Amino acid sequence: MNYSFAPQTKTYQSSAVRDILKVTQQGHVISFAGGLPSEEIFPLEQVKIAYEKVFASGKSSLQYGLTEGFTPLREAIQTKMDRKGISSNPDNILITTGSQQVIDLFSRVMLSPGDVVLTEDPTYLSALQVFRSYGAQVVAVNSDDNGMDPEDLQAKIEILHPKFIYIIPTFSNPDGKVWSNERRQDLLSLCYKYNVLILEDDPYGDIQFHQEEEYHPIAAFDTHQSHVLYTSTFSKSVVPALRTGWVTGPIEVIKMMTQAKQMNDLHSSSIDQQALYYLLRDFNLDSHIDLLRSEYYKRMTTMRDCLSKVGSGLFTWKEPKGGMFLWVEGNEQLNTTILLGEAVEKGVAFVPGAPFYVNHPKHNTFRLNFSHSTPDTIKLGMDRLVEVLLKPQVV
Repeated sequence: MNYSFAPQTKTYQSSAVRDILKVTQQGHVISFAGGLPSEEIFPLEQVKIAYEKVFASGKSSLQYGLTEGFTPLREAIQTKMDRKGISSNPDNILITTGSQQVIDLFSRVMLSPGDVVLTEDPTYLSALQVFRSYGAQVVAVNSDDNGMDPEDLQAKIEILHPKFIYIIPTFSNPDGKVWSNERRQDLLSLCYKYNVLILEDDPYGDIQFHQEEEYHPIAAFDTHQSHVLYTSTFSKSVVPALRTGWVTGPIEVIKMMTQAKQMNDLHSSSIDQQALYYLLRDFNLDSHIDLLRSEYYKRMTTMRDCLSKVGSGLFTWKEPKGGMFLWVEGNEQLNTTILLGEAVEKGVAFVPGAPFYVNHPKHNTFRLNFSHSTPDTIKLGMDRLVEVLLKPQVV
């Protein structure tokens, strides 16, 4: 049968990361591809106890829930937001099925075909897929290690009149950089001036290696509570299987996203939300995050040291101050998309950099995840990867 799909499906593409993860299910492949947290550090027993508390609370815990989310959990998130300097209350917090759903719901209520979205370049590839699925024109803003260039940003705002700006200012995906506080304030000032919304994606902000440094969410500077939608997730700090994220921001936008969610899935899993609430109430999440920071820093430095042994001039990277990724650039002859197949044959996987770019991909870049593998596994995987990268016909 010739299926007549909707026109927007022509923009749909399978996620490069998801496709690679299928390949890496083979037992011999060490994967540096997906943004996976460490399974060894999952608080398994505490999660089990949290679910037991849900079932012990009675049959009503198995009933339909509010679209906005389990109220005690939203109150717990409000406390978390207060600690980050972000003004919120349960009424302008929406619980979602991961922060990925936030990107989709926000795009659904904001974007019409032809609308412009400004982003960093490179940026989160799944966000690019979502924006394009709604017919948006995605435009990259010139950036450096400190964030978006204010002059280029202002020029593009004045010319293109974007619907919103999407950013990951703290340990960004894929390149792990951190915006300076000055650039964060510059962005917000320009958005105030030109009345442009910001979608601030912060899945990695808690995984900060150097506690003496302060990174303030852009939403914390939005004293008017009018221009910044802030989203994050418990997938990186607790466990991803809970699929629980949230968004907070202007109440008018949150209400519209809530209506869109009603049409999408009624509400995110209420059992998972309740279990997460009990976990946050009775489990020392701060201590757990401290453990994640310490262990991930050890894994990052192990991967960094393996790269450092390759030799100068072949690869460049900047040591991340948090998050889960190392972003690497090779010389111009390197094509990591072609190289991936050979790497998988050798028993190691990574994500080629090309899908993360808006319009002009750099095929000599690639992203490595250090959080999922133990230091010993990282050493073995990096030995395999370096062997492939250093082949004479490649470099």
